[in-house]
Amino acid sequence: MKKSVRPINVAIVGATGRVGQELLRVLEERNFPIGELRLLASARSKDLTIAFKGKNYPVQEINPEAFKGIDIVLASAGSEIIEKLAPLAVEQGAVVIDNSNAFRMDPSVPLVVPEVNGHVLKTHKGIIANPNCSTAQLVVVLKPLHELGGLKRVIVSTYQSVSGAGKEAMDELENQTRAIMNDEDYSPQVFQRQIAFNLIPHIDVFLENGYSKEEMKVVEETRKILELPDLPVTCTAVRVPVSISHSEAVTVDLERAVSPHQAREALANSPIIEVWDEPDKGIYPTPLDAAGKDPVFVGRIRRDTSSENGLNLWVVADNLRIGAALNAVRIAEYVVEHNLLMQPVTT
Repeated sequence: MKKSVRPINVAIVGATGRVGQELLRVLEERNFPIGELRLLASARSKDLTIAFKGKNYPVQEINPEAFKGIDIVLASAGSEIIEKLAPLAVEQGAVVIDNSNAFRMDPSVPLVVPEVNGHVLKTHKGIIANPNCSTAQLVVVLKPLHELGGLKRVIVSTYQSVSGAGKEAMDELENQTRAIMNDEDYSPQVFQRQIAFNLIPHIDVFLENGYSKEEMKVVEETRKILELPDLPVTCTAVRVPVSISHSEAVTVDLERAVSPHQAREALANSPIIEVWDEPDKGIYPTPLDAAGKDPVFVGRIRRDTSSENGLNLWVVADNLRIGAALNAVRIAEYVVEHNLLMQPVTT
């Protein structure tokens, strides 16, 4: 990104969590122009220090006073916390980029993947929502397909890694796997059922319509980001025993016929998509391929034999990056580059 005239003061809410740690990693990798850095977390973490660019930073307890003089807040905490703190941060002149679901469906709050709908950031009033991790990687792929053939319907089944449920969930997968291999008892603490050597078609709570809240997030957020409020979207969300990276089996029905070759070309032209699609040579993306990487990977692109203008695709991305930290930092970069801070900075 272009360098600004002055450094940008950044606060990270939830700095000690898995996404908070990934935010710090991404900020350093992308050389974001940080001036002052404040690391905020709950009271139990306030005596910790975290290294960033060779310097140790103390972790401070989250409180409204911590946002004074801050330009951008990267928030990775529970929605109840953010609902209270975000307006207070905005009042003090900060732009809040929120990873929770607190504001995603608020009509006055932009829900953004910059490469898909960055233009809506011009309307922000201080709070910007980062989408659900499964939605983020999905819309990156749907956007060029819509431009090419016009989306008529989307069917997605997600295969979501345990990191989407936090560090405790990752620990549970590791500990439960070890216990089973050693013929020891291990009762689930984080998940509803055993996750090691198993799949769980249950993410978040179930709603009256029979869908889980996670599934409806994908439906509603996809429509909002693509600015297609009537687009038929359906989703089945499944937790799988994988540490990092979400995978998705996606079927799209299009208004116009699009060949797999045309789809590959359109997707490959995206700056954040890598097409790995030579299945006869064993070339297709897996969660391990995507872990720690920035792109959204797409493979298994083929005609849907059950639909005249349908295509099937396999989509994989690191959920901690494209679905959280990386997307949040890209939003921050866009805000800075387009002079959209609450306290504008000439770029």
